[in-house]
Amino acid sequence: MSSGNAFVRVLEEDPELAADLDPTSLQLATRHAIAAVEVIAPGVWEPVRPADGGNGHLGVLVLDGLLMRDVTFARAACTELLGRGDLLRPWDWEREVMTVRPQVVWTALQPVRLAVLDRRITAIIGRWPELVSAVTARAVRRASELATTQATSHLTRVDARLELLFWGLADRWGRVGPGGVVLELPLTHQVLGRLIGAQRPSVTTALSDLTRRRVIERRDDGAWILHGDPPGLAN
Repeated sequence: MSSGNAFVRVLEEDPELAADLDPTSLQLATRHAIAAVEVIAPGVWEPVRPADGGNGHLGVLVLDGLLMRDVTFARAACTELLGRGDLLRPWDWEREVMTVRPQVVWTALQPVRLAVLDRRITAIIGRWPELVSAVTARAVRRASELATTQATSHLTRVDARLELLFWGLADRWGRVGPGGVVLELPLTHQVLGRLIGAQRPSVTTALSDLTRRRVIERRDDGAWILHGDPPGLAN
């Protein structure tokens, strides 16, 4: 990871955080909420605990790019995808005392930029309850998405898991195109399997079935296209 001398105005990079501020507060908060930027090149990322231990830090906010977190225990692995707007505190894995300690590997699938929400900017954000609420909502959103992923992994049919997964990812990263909803994410069959709790051969078979039924399509450039409407809860 490298930071150089790059800094950003966080609320210009992520204006949704300031959606509830009045115009005067927005101008003031935007001027002062400046954070250092850390850049992660594609490949394995080893987070470094802040020099002060991270006490008083909110964490790091993903500005753009795509991260993958693999958690492995007893030869079983699951994966979480993180991107723009997600709030992370990766060093907490090292500090927490766990009876069962899994192996955690972070990988940047694309170049990633992170805003470092250190003690200084945490104190600034704390002046406005609306900003504190918005940042907290990001952590809650991530927990909710993980709960949804866990629930999806309990569905019996692998094709149903994949269909729900793709539509969930489309909520975050999809865009509407002429042929359907386009999802430009570098997702291999192995990664998809880890996201839904299935083995790679089962994922390959299920994807073939979904493709045959025109539920999903993969373009030559690797992007996925979702056809039709999201699945109903009956799946």
